[in-house]
Amino acid sequence: MRCARAWTCDAGVLRRPGAAVPLPPLVLVLAMLFAGPAAAGIQLRFVDPEHYSDTDFRSPAVRAGIVADFTAFFARLGARDLKPGQDLRLEVLDMELAGEYEPWRRSGWGDVRILRDITPPRFKLRYTLCQKGKVVVAATETVTDINYLMNPSGRGSDRFSFEKAMLEDWFRARFVRLEPPRVLYP
Repeated sequence: MRCARAWTCDAGVLRRPGAAVPLPPLVLVLAMLFAGPAAAGIQLRFVDPEHYSDTDFRSPAVRAGIVADFTAFFARLGARDLKPGQDLRLEVLDMELAGEYEPWRRSGWGDVRILRDITPPRFKLRYTLCQKGKVVVAATETVTDINYLMNPSGRGSDRFSFEKAMLEDWFRARFVRLEPPRVLYP
């Protein structure tokens, strides 16, 4: 497998170089904020986000905000944690955000996610990490944390703080410490 750095990501769609595509203003702003030599090491793609398990992805406006938020998050992780010469191709295949809506609640609580231990975040990811053009690790993995409510890193005021804490731990384990994926059922 050969690794390529020339791909770009806009609005969750991976594009080849030279592909003329009008970019939404939010994507242009994010690209300017996170452009740099280290951020170029991660290539991110959201595969068919309108079909993700989480109900928030059914609304195009909400979906665009979530995709932009996680695009910026992964760009920051790549800029901070990937070493020079490393390239990461990461595809988000499915997402289930922490918590659930409980529409039967009254007094305006029907549009608030209620976090419970039985509703952990879950991300299905496919990735390939290359070092100087050679594949170091490639896998498809489901990342989840059933103890997400106990993680003190997730208690921030940031949007999707539990999901980001879980993904940051996973990112460091896979791509900094190079720990192999856990196999639950051999």
